[in-house]
Amino acid sequence: MNNANGVANPMTDFDPALSDLLAKHNQGVLATIRGNGRPQLSVVTYTYDPDDGVIRVSITADRAKTANLRRDPRATFEVTNTRGWGYAVADGEAELSPVAQRPDDATVEELIDVYRAVQGEHPDWDDFRAAMVRDRRVVLTIRVDHVYGAVAP
Repeated sequence: MNNANGVANPMTDFDPALSDLLAKHNQGVLATIRGNGRPQLSVVTYTYDPDDGVIRVSITADRAKTANLRRDPRATFEVTNTRGWGYAVADGEAELSPVAQRPDDATVEELIDVYRAVQGEHPDWDDFRAAMVRDRRVVLTIRVDHVYGAVAP
């Protein structure tokens, strides 16, 4: 798949049907690796940009998934179609933004972008900004390097 400049992007050179499945949904399962090597799974709301091969999720700084990703940035993300038979699994390296510290910082601005991509406009952006700081939110970005799955009706 080529990016907007017509250049092949190795991050998105996978089955377009699987990319479409990732792009059509906004809830999936994030798998991280616990300290003991076992997987830790979390259902999360997300946005996926198929042009850049990037999944973004709003998470809190104090959760197990965040601690796991700070220790080991490998992440796997799974999405199932609405009928339950088709699925896409994306592997990639996780990056974590700084913790939201002020209502006008760069992390809060990115959290607004994530929210808009998933939900649209918020009824009270000032309240949203304050909540992102209060909740100690971060943006999890997964740069997808491999996708596999099965497209089913």
